Amino acid sequence: MNNDFNIMWVVAAVVVLLLLIASVRIVPQQSVYLVELFGRYRRMLTPGLNFIIPLIEQVAHKQSMRTRQLDVDVETKTNDNVFVIVRVSVQYRVSNETAVYNAFYQLENPEWQMQSYVFDTVRAQIPKQNLDAVFDNKDSISKDVKEQLRDTMEEYGFEIIASLVTDIDPDQSVKDSMNQINAAERERRAAEHKAEAEKIMLVKQAEADKESKILQGQGIAGQRLAIAEGLRDSIAMVTDQANDITSKDVIDLLKFTNYVDVLGSFDTAASKVIMLPQPTGQLDSLSSDILSAMEAAKDSKKDG
Repeated sequence: MNNDFNIMWVVAAVVVLLLLIASVRIVPQQSVYLVELFGRYRRMLTPGLNFIIPLIEQVAHKQSMRTRQLDVDVETKTNDNVFVIVRVSVQYRVSNETAVYNAFYQLENPEWQMQSYVFDTVRAQIPKQNLDAVFDNKDSISKDVKEQLRDTMEEYGFEIIASLVTDIDPDQSVKDSMNQINAAERERRAAEHKAEAEKIMLVKQAEADKESKILQGQGIAGQRLAIAEGLRDSIAMVTDQANDITSKDVIDLLKFTNYVDVLGSFDTAASKVIMLPQPTGQLDSLSSDILSAMEAAKDSKKDG
């Protein structure tokens, strides 16, 4: 009899222990549990140690309060008939603990609900724009998606943190064509810059040649002026010191001296110039021309 009594106490203690264990619910941080009594919402368990009535109450839903992300791939066509896949990432969370009731009991699948609105918004915006405009207006598309989701999902207890267009993926053939267009554009710009650089070099070279010729002309003019003044002084000096020497004799001497100097300048190892003897008659003719010019100059001064 005592053994049966002891066994009953042991069984009762085990049952109580099991019921006690079944009644304990530990809710982690940033989570909320919904408790139902016979299928009807009863209360909410907040983070920490909680107890429920075993076999009567049950946890119907475990809601995380953390921010989550939903990635949606939308295939659509642009205004210039290019099919693209647009990836939209929606970051959302349940706004507060009191909104958990609406988030669970009013929406069967909130992710599918948000995905439908993303599809609707993106497919309403992309077909109005060309492919280039789609890439340029990513921020505008993201803003429209966020506003649409926010206006719809707030009444169900969800807060839309952000909506981002993370990728726009056209067909591979379109990518190849775009790359070819970009490459051709870069080559055109490179050719323009190269031509402009060559133009600048030619202009600078022409300016340098111009300045060089100007300086060269000024040097030759100065050289000729110095030679003329030297000849004038030499003739005056010789005729003053020796009355029996005529202007013709001085010019012949200077002419012969210059002739010899020129011949000496060709006498180098690297010279490839072949000199032919100069007839003396031509030198006499040259001197006669010079004397005639000098006499004409004197006559013109006297007449003046």
